[in-house]
This record gives sequence, structure tokens and C-alpha cells, in this order.
Amino acid sequence: MTSALTLTALPYLPDPLTTFAQLRKRPGAVLLDSGRPVANGRFDILSSDPLATLEVDANGTPKLVSEKLNPPNRWADVFAPQQWLLEQLPSPVEHMGELPFAGGLIGYWSYDLGREQQSIASQQPRVNALPQARIGLYDWCITFDHHTQQAWLVASSARREQVMRWLSQEAPTQARFCLTEPFQAELNREDYDQRFRAVQNYIRAGDCYQINLAQRFSAPYQGDEWQAYLRLRHATPTPFSGFMAWQDKAVLSLSPERFIRCYEGQVETRPIKGTRPRGATPNEDKALAEQLINSTKDRAENVMIVDLLRNDLGRVCQPGSIRVPQLCHLESYPNVHHLVSVIQGQLPDPRAALALLAAAFPGGSITGAPKIRAMQIIDELEPCQRSVYCGSMGYVDVRGSMDTSIAIRTMMADAGRLHVWGGGGLVADSKADEEYTETLDKIRHLIDALE
Repeated sequence: MTSALTLTALPYLPDPLTTFAQLRKRPGAVLLDSGRPVANGRFDILSSDPLATLEVDANGTPKLVSEKLNPPNRWADVFAPQQWLLEQLPSPVEHMGELPFAGGLIGYWSYDLGREQQSIASQQPRVNALPQARIGLYDWCITFDHHTQQAWLVASSARREQVMRWLSQEAPTQARFCLTEPFQAELNREDYDQRFRAVQNYIRAGDCYQINLAQRFSAPYQGDEWQAYLRLRHATPTPFSGFMAWQDKAVLSLSPERFIRCYEGQVETRPIKGTRPRGATPNEDKALAEQLINSTKDRAENVMIVDLLRNDLGRVCQPGSIRVPQLCHLESYPNVHHLVSVIQGQLPDPRAALALLAAAFPGGSITGAPKIRAMQIIDELEPCQRSVYCGSMGYVDVRGSMDTSIAIRTMMADAGRLHVWGGGGLVADSKADEEYTETLDKIRHLIDALE
């Protein structure tokens, strides 16, 4: 059991990058980045030196490493050790107000973890060696609150002394980042069209209503992945970004999409369905936005996923508490317009966040409907496993607060190669040309920022 956490005020900064650069080389350093001052997020959370690290291997077996905790030898499932880790931390002594994280879990849960949880064995190869999940137990964090323009160190007295010492040191030097070859697509256009036709056949046969079909791009690189993240963030700051790196691996996420947020038992998810590129002129941009708002196809696609997520949240939330306060609202980002809906609910127990994550994972907006059949078809048609792409990145804290993203617009680094996926939802009236272009529109800005 660790010492109780308290609050210490720190100087406020408009973005977390300078502070995180000082911690970048610490073990288990992790950044959850709201993209300020450009994006609309409120909180940045950063930490390092976890008390324990949980990895779930390619076979779905959890492995817990800690010099300070003595975990059990056996687990019922991959979420059991996560719950056990949360129970090792005390509740904070001070009232944390609206601060989102008071110690707990930070990391990622891959799409392949969700596939394993749904008992869908993959026919496809892995393309990197990242584990199915990598989650640390953190007993401290620095949080920047961009609404109140305050910064706080949440830590025990002993941790506070350590962190202040780390922050007083100069940021470590970092190797320049560069690609050594351009990104290459795994599928050519003919390959994509063949898979598109297969999805249409499944839809006409009644197997599914919608399939999220993706394609992968990869490139070799040299240098520090943090430098790559800085370029990506400059190109497209988004409210659910994140960075973590270890050994020769890293996750660089520039996601615009929330998966699930829990705060004091209140639940919210914000699925994205419906996309148009930004226009080259103000008039063209406005026309594309209006075209998306008035698209019957895109609205229908969004509503399908809203229904799926209402069902997923309803498996854990209180009966009758599910509502949809926002349906198909336009949100605009540096490279695309999106339609975004909001679904809310109420947990019967405020500390049931992990149970909700397990029940709803992976997010329905990146599978299709019905979810299980859609995931089976995805595995059949996509030529490799998705890894972190379309999983989640975020936190679950000791009080039951949680915020997780959908890990789209996300790059994975492993053994000197970067991988990035672009995808989109296919329905009965989808057109191959438009859908193929959409997969490129969603990630072109990321690739251009590094090339």
C-alpha cells in the first residue's frame, strides 16, 4: 500500500510538451494529451515510474511486473489484474475537485485484446510485437487544467520530492527523427475493391448492416519517436491524443474520438461516423460540411452505431438511464469534418468503470453492426491483425473515474518501423471510390507530417 496522495500547485503551461520532455526518458513515461491550445480538450495528464506494469501477450495471457507489489499467480481474465491493481492504491486524502486522475491505471487496450475477449480467433498475422495491452499502475501524475489555467502535482510526499527533482533537471537530448523510406500501402486499389465487394455481399446476404474496413501503411524510420509525435501533433492537435514508448516500441495517438468517460458514475461515449475532407477555400469547406450534415447515408451509419453503443452501455448501466442528448452533430478538425453523437448513462456503482470497459470493448464505431459478426468479417478480410489501432488509450483511476479514446489516427512503432491504419464504415449504399478516398483522407495529414 502506498502513501496517501495530496495536491501541490505547479506553474501552469498552455500545453504539456515541455514538461513531458523532461520525463520522456523515465521508465513508463506516458502522456495523455488534450491537444491544447488548438483543440478543445480540458485536461492533460502525464506520469512515469509506475508501481507495476501489466502486459497481455499475444495469447491473451496477463503478465504483471512489479518490484513493490506481490500479485496473485492466477487471474480469471485480463481485467481481473487491472481491478486488483486499482485496489492497491488508497483513496486520495484531499478532495480532488474536478481533477480527472487520482492515481490508477494508464495505458492502452488493443483491438486484438477485444477480439480475444469476444472469442474471435484471428486467421491473420501480427505485424508488430506490441502486447495486446500495456497498462501501468501510477501513484502520481501532473495534470494541466486548461479551463481554470492551473497545474497540479497529485502525489504522496515522497513522490513529490522525486518528481520535483526530475523537473529541475534539463530535458534529455533526443535523436532526430526521419523516415528512411516513404510509407507503403499494404493493399493496392484492386485489393481494396475486392474486399469492398466482399463486404457488400455480406450486407446483401443479411450477415451485417455495416463493416468498418481498414487498410495499413508502414514505413521504416530512425530516431526518437517523441520527435515524430511532436510533428504529428503540430499537424493535427486532437483532444484524445497520447504518447507512450518503451524499448523499441511506441504508441503515437492523435485520436479525435472519445470511447467511454466515467465521472462520479456518469457515463458518456462519443462515436464518430460520417467524414468529409476539409475544403481548400472557405466556400468549399462550408459546402463539404453541409454535404455531410445533409447526407442520409452518413446519418444512417451514425445512428446504427448509436443503437449498438446504447446496447453496450446498457449491459452495465442502470436500466432506463441511457439517453442520447446529441445526435449527428458536426465537429471539424484540421483535416476532416465528422458527425459525432453522444450517448450517456448512469453506473449502478461509481467504481464499476472497468466492468463497463470490458463489456463495451472494443468500441462499436470501429467494428460495425452487429458487432461480433462484423469483427469476424474484419478478421477474414483485413490481411493483418489491427494491434492497437481501433483499441483504446486512456486511464481508470482509484475512484472509478475513466476516460478512454478510440485509437484511430494512431501510429505504432516497433523495431524501427511505423504502422498506421485508415478505415471507414461500409454500408449497403457505400461507393468504393468514396470509401477508398476516405481511408486516405483520414491519415494523409499524418503521413505528410512525417514524410
